[in-house]
Amino acid sequence: MAKLDVFDIKKAKVGEIEVSDAVFNDDVREYLIHEAVKIQLANRRQGTVAVKNRSAVSGSGKKPFKQKGTGQARQGCARAPQYPGGGVAFGPQPKIYNLSMNKKARKAALRSALSMLYKKDAITVLNNFELPSIKTKAFVEVLNAFNLDKTLVITDTANLPLELSARNVKNVKVLGPDGLNIFDILKYQSVVFTEAAVRRVEGALQS
Repeated sequence: MAKLDVFDIKKAKVGEIEVSDAVFNDDVREYLIHEAVKIQLANRRQGTVAVKNRSAVSGSGKKPFKQKGTGQARQGCARAPQYPGGGVAFGPQPKIYNLSMNKKARKAALRSALSMLYKKDAITVLNNFELPSIKTKAFVEVLNAFNLDKTLVITDTANLPLELSARNVKNVKVLGPDGLNIFDILKYQSVVFTEAAVRRVEGALQS
């Protein structure tokens, strides 16, 4: 089985844990990662863009002048697209962009992303990430001790002092195991897990 070193917040090694090869040392299937990211980003789109066509524009539907005898091209109504204030022809309308991916493929994509980080040695495991108080400086000191930048932090339980200490730090995000997602794994250069969070992620992603 794959192994990861476990540290305290001062970067003193306190042990190591064995992690599932099926989750952290699996084959990296890039096509699944790409598909999962595409679906996640597509589902963020609201699709609420819209314009008024000729039926939605306020105004009369009466012909602006008679059909024949004026020397001008025939016209149906003043709400037509060629008139100022008329409706837009072939403009965008509300659309649903939602895509779906079956659960088995979604889990496989997450396993591939975590395995890619493991092979890049971009995963750090802490025995816990408890800060004595809500203080951004203390959080930044932990990151600096591990020389981390652009970091995703995964905790095993809700940790309000940690979340509040990290919220003003650029390129850092704190999530619980249930919030782990493919886009954030790829967006940040490294991931910090608490030891308990590793076990929860393992349990959730076992095939």
